[in-house]
Amino acid sequence: MNKTQLVDAVALESGLTKVDARKAIDAFIKTTGEQLKQDEKIALVGFGTFSVTERPAHLARNPRTGLKIEVEKKKIIKFKAGSELSDEVQ
Repeated sequence: MNKTQLVDAVALESGLTKVDARKAIDAFIKTTGEQLKQDEKIALVGFGTFSVTERPAHLARNPRTGLKIEVEKKKIIKFKAGSELSDEVQ
């Protein structure tokens, strides 16, 4: 499912127009990004939890050349599904 299909599904399920559904999804993405940028955890009961962790700098190997390269530290987003979402998949 891509974003357009998600907008269509949300509009159909919620009774919103596609324009309003797209605005709601865009607002969710923007707000989530802003909060994660501030290292805030976002917990949506039943859906899941978004959090940010930092992957430390480390040495890696270029598989093509075999040369070792240093990979800089990096912040990554983690998502842990909630029980209701997990139950939907089962």
